[in-house]
Amino acid sequence: MQSHQKTNYPALYTLIVVFFFWGFMAAGNNIFIPFCKEYFHLDQFQSQLIDFAFYTAYYIGAFVLFVIGNVKGRDLVIFWGYKRSIIFGLLFSTIGAGAMILAVEADVYMGMLIGFFIVALGFSLQQTAANPFAISLGDEKTGASRVNLGGGVNSLGTTIGPLIVGLALFGTTTAVTDNQIKELSLDKVVLLYTFVGLLFIGAAILFATSKKMPNIRTEEPFEKANKAVNLLSVMTLLLLICMVPVFVSYQSDDFLLVEKLKEQIAIQPNEALETQIATLMARIEMQRMMWLTLALIVIIGSLVFAYFRSQKSSNGWGAMRYPQLVLGMLAIFTYVGVEVSVGSNLAELLKLPQFGSISSTNVAPYISMYWGSMMIGRWAGAVYAFHFQPKKERMLIVVMPLLAFLIILFANYQMGYAVDQFYLYAVCVIIQIAIILMTKNHPSKTLFACSVLGALAIVLGLNLQGIYAIYAFLTAGLACSVIWPAIFNLALMGLGKYTAQGSAFLVMMILGGGIIPPIQGKLADIIGIHNSYIVSLVCFVYLIIFGILVNKVLKKQSLL
Repeated sequence: MQSHQKTNYPALYTLIVVFFFWGFMAAGNNIFIPFCKEYFHLDQFQSQLIDFAFYTAYYIGAFVLFVIGNVKGRDLVIFWGYKRSIIFGLLFSTIGAGAMILAVEADVYMGMLIGFFIVALGFSLQQTAANPFAISLGDEKTGASRVNLGGGVNSLGTTIGPLIVGLALFGTTTAVTDNQIKELSLDKVVLLYTFVGLLFIGAAILFATSKKMPNIRTEEPFEKANKAVNLLSVMTLLLLICMVPVFVSYQSDDFLLVEKLKEQIAIQPNEALETQIATLMARIEMQRMMWLTLALIVIIGSLVFAYFRSQKSSNGWGAMRYPQLVLGMLAIFTYVGVEVSVGSNLAELLKLPQFGSISSTNVAPYISMYWGSMMIGRWAGAVYAFHFQPKKERMLIVVMPLLAFLIILFANYQMGYAVDQFYLYAVCVIIQIAIILMTKNHPSKTLFACSVLGALAIVLGLNLQGIYAIYAFLTAGLACSVIWPAIFNLALMGLGKYTAQGSAFLVMMILGGGIIPPIQGKLADIIGIHNSYIVSLVCFVYLIIFGILVNKVLKKQSLL
């Protein structure tokens, strides 16, 4: 990638279309999880397999892409070019939309999971190409601002996605009730995914016919990374060994006994049987916690091993020879983990009396504000992508996040929710604006400052109660908003021909969204949902450490 080159804005504007799709589809999952739970008569774990299939596909897709490239002796994304790779990814997601339609018509839940998995596999290829593509469309050192712009559009998709999906499926943009979900017609689901598939095809045609979008590629000699392949293969095998017992536990003797005891209690209540059920479920939960913790140890241990071994001898490690990339892989893992875990456990947290005993039907605006906080911060960071005059730039950095905040309030108001409880949250938004202004979008400074903000927010949330504690946990969303592009920018800096491979490694680590949240969930059963947020604090602490270490590494390489 070149330094000090002018930003290719026409190409950038076309590129951010795919960022919108990622947010839109992720938001759609929130509709299909409760729908599938009701329609297919699933328990909570089985319904959550939608998210598991979605996030696991990112890891599998990037891993397979890397292995095939290593076998063929060429990096496929670099060989195809970023533009063509995104087109292929869009077409692959179209196949996933088709699989969803077939599964719905056949009334098969497993088929729907396969459809979600295929859609996300396409997204994996798109993300592997899109993030380094955005960085390459201008000066490498300001690449985070362009990824921020894409992230802001992604968050817009996440914010308005539920509105659009709700309108398409239920004919309304107001809050959807459980009865509406139960009575949802499968014909409407078919129509929705037909429309989504057509959108994917339309976007692919847009990319293919855009004359102003370069297909950045290179013919540089490919260096095989057999050591990296071996390490990731062993890590994948160990992860499978750890995850299988988590799923098999639903067919274990203990679990089947629990189901039989529940049937007996349904006929005739019995306190002794209820105590036995509680004991059995506690044992099952502890076993799941053990296997999830082992999966976490496998990932951390593998990356630590790669970090030190690659420094002794770089041959065979490919992109992993760069310490900033290996540190960044663990950073993406913890970042996605904390981003998802804070949001996914928020509804349960707000049920506590000290948080207002907010019911499930009234928790939606809080969840919306958390995910909307991603948009608020990214809209501020995206301003730097346009190189305005300093005075205008500062003004927009103040105005854009406040505008995003108003859009979120308006969206929730339109859905029939009260929003007056969020007015004081504007103070937290102003704090985020101040950080963006002070760090001036310097990736390492932004990463460090926002990670500190996130850690402080979690500490306050753990020690406060009521609305101020809620504001603290929501502020973690503001902190997370600009961390993703900063990690990507710093981790890929100076990788040269290994950039696409490094991007694939980073995309693999989106797996954090499938490992860390369940760990917090299981820990919540032991120490309580409020105290379980210590997991989020640990994640932010590592992000602080990453900010310090990567700054030293890049300065040593004369890249900062």
